[in-house]
Amino acid sequence: MAIHMSHKLSRSTIRLTNSPAIVASAAVGGKKEGEGPLASCFDILCDDTTFGEKTWEKTESRMQKDAVNKALEKAHLSTADIDFLFAGDLLNQCISSTYGLRDLEIPFLGVFGACSTMAESLALASLFVDNGIAVHAAAVTSSHFCSAERQFRLPLAYGGQRPPTSQWTATASGAAIIANDANGPFVKEICIGKITDMGITDANNMGAAMAPAAAQTLQTFFQDTGTSPADYDLILTGDLGQVGSSLLKELLNRENISILDNHNDCGLMIYDLERQDVHAGGSGCGCSASVLCGHILNEIRQKHLNEVLFIATGALMSPTSVQQGESIPGIAHLVHLSSVKWA
Repeated sequence: MAIHMSHKLSRSTIRLTNSPAIVASAAVGGKKEGEGPLASCFDILCDDTTFGEKTWEKTESRMQKDAVNKALEKAHLSTADIDFLFAGDLLNQCISSTYGLRDLEIPFLGVFGACSTMAESLALASLFVDNGIAVHAAAVTSSHFCSAERQFRLPLAYGGQRPPTSQWTATASGAAIIANDANGPFVKEICIGKITDMGITDANNMGAAMAPAAAQTLQTFFQDTGTSPADYDLILTGDLGQVGSSLLKELLNRENISILDNHNDCGLMIYDLERQDVHAGGSGCGCSASVLCGHILNEIRQKHLNEVLFIATGALMSPTSVQQGESIPGIAHLVHLSSVKWA
């Protein structure tokens, strides 16, 4: 098959002319995720939040390795078939990814986009395949409630009160394998976000910090492609939760863009907000990754959804920046998924 180069529509938006396919995906989750409304969509669930490991950080590494291996199994591929592996997570120096994937011996490119990492890694893997640099590429990320709380907020043993705006970091991982194939879902376009900072300093209000970035990326994509929200079956953000989703709609309404009819958020889908104590919803790299890889991609495969915009959002902070009183910059990357290739 002839390979045509990806086509830049603007500084931010790129059309993937060969429509690379996500040939397999897998989702791994913990106990709380197994009690949520999407439990049946996970490939692997474990009631033990340690997954049999000695530390939470090792647990997160284990989840990534399990997710990649399960996706490879579903694709009928081996680690030797993967040309490049794109991975990242929330922990310092992305140790969940490096320690979890080091034994796979796949050429590795670590990425960091905080909770936007699934969209970032998926976009990069798709670009490599679309331009013939890779035959097969993989994208994976993860998060763990306990490892994230230990790093970013209070020690778990402290028992601090969580405010209503806080979100529950998902104990989950998602992996996707990308190749040029006749069967979808297909990656048709990507839009790389810009860093957006509205001065939010509350580490317990990630939705407010990330919503402006999601609004900016969506506006850019609609302008660059000449499309509107009505052209898509689902506009899926992750993970803005209740607070961020409301703010996103308000920000877009100011620009006369309405997503009321077809918007959902991974942080609102992964848990039952009335029955499970997650406050404003779910968050963490693994939240949007597992919802995408375990649920949404299957909906596209079955053509229950045909045109989907996946916009993963991230808060680009560190424990040091929060302790120094810095504001929290946001980022949002977009991947246009479809059940059909470009004509």
